[in-house]
Amino acid sequence: MERRLFIKINGIAIAAAVGLSACVDDTAGPSAGTSSGAGGGGGDKKYNIAVVPKDSTNPWFVRMEVGVKKYAADTGLNVYQKGPATTDATQQAQVIRDLIAQKVDALCVVPVDPGALEPVLKEAMDAGITVITHESATQQNTKYDIEAFNNAAYGGFIMQNLAEAMGEEGTYTTMVGHVTNASHNEWADGGVAYAKEKFPKMVLLEAEPRVESQDDGEVAYQKAKELMKKYPDLKGIMGTSSFDAPGVARAIEELGLQGKFFTAGTGMPEANKAILEKGLVHALTLWDPADAGYAMAALAVKVLKGEEIKAPVDLGVKGYEEVNFAEGSDKVMEGAGWIVITKDNVDEFGF
Repeated sequence: MERRLFIKINGIAIAAAVGLSACVDDTAGPSAGTSSGAGGGGGDKKYNIAVVPKDSTNPWFVRMEVGVKKYAADTGLNVYQKGPATTDATQQAQVIRDLIAQKVDALCVVPVDPGALEPVLKEAMDAGITVITHESATQQNTKYDIEAFNNAAYGGFIMQNLAEAMGEEGTYTTMVGHVTNASHNEWADGGVAYAKEKFPKMVLLEAEPRVESQDDGEVAYQKAKELMKKYPDLKGIMGTSSFDAPGVARAIEELGLQGKFFTAGTGMPEANKAILEKGLVHALTLWDPADAGYAMAALAVKVLKGEEIKAPVDLGVKGYEEVNFAEGSDKVMEGAGWIVITKDNVDEFGF
């Protein structure tokens, strides 16, 4: 009953289940001459916009680049992605400094550590560069931060899936990529609050209410095994990083705990098809990172063109057609872009 009610309330988000319908050519540079309502080709200035992900090799951000390239193709603008080789805030800051030196018009950044990037993003803004962030609702040195959804509600959505797997009872804990990651912790907090309100028989593990996977599947796997052995009563782990639930699933399989221990969290369809079909993960939730990349670039162009950013804003991609400001904020913007993946629909997404 709770699951049906939750999904009904957030039906518009589920309707965003279809991501970008087509990929674009991997050749360098934008396609010429085309224009789009979300961007600006034709007679507009040919802006140079760089999207800086946490990690250029992470499949999540490889998928984001698909959306970045599609935006470039749709608009004829020089929009491209450039990130560090690993998830490292210092390396990411250096990439941003290099782009500042190249005098790009806008930076669209998915921060590894929002606090650590404040100085370099201030440098960018002081240099007249438009800064747009994603997954960084606490960021100060940004024009706008765009979130795929309300972070607390998304955490509740993950928890709803975990609760269904756990039979709405038992001890659980939460896992985040990094304790400094704003969005991951907001999702975890939202999940805990939702469980407290809706599932009185679910209990948060007091000894270790939050563990860190370092955005690494191997670390998530090792941490999960340690927790399972240390706390025999532990029954579930709510993941946030795209590596968390898959890492926990690996531990579940290795220790023979399928049907006894449960996980749910964020993850990519194609990469996690096997664990979904085996039932090692009840469900995965996510938003299409390609859509987020497209939306960031579209918002940056609107700012560069001097358009008034007045909600609701249409950024030209599903889940971001009616973007609104978060309650009490004139900087954080929220779309409606989350989706759920199960063994029954994992083949429908194409990424």
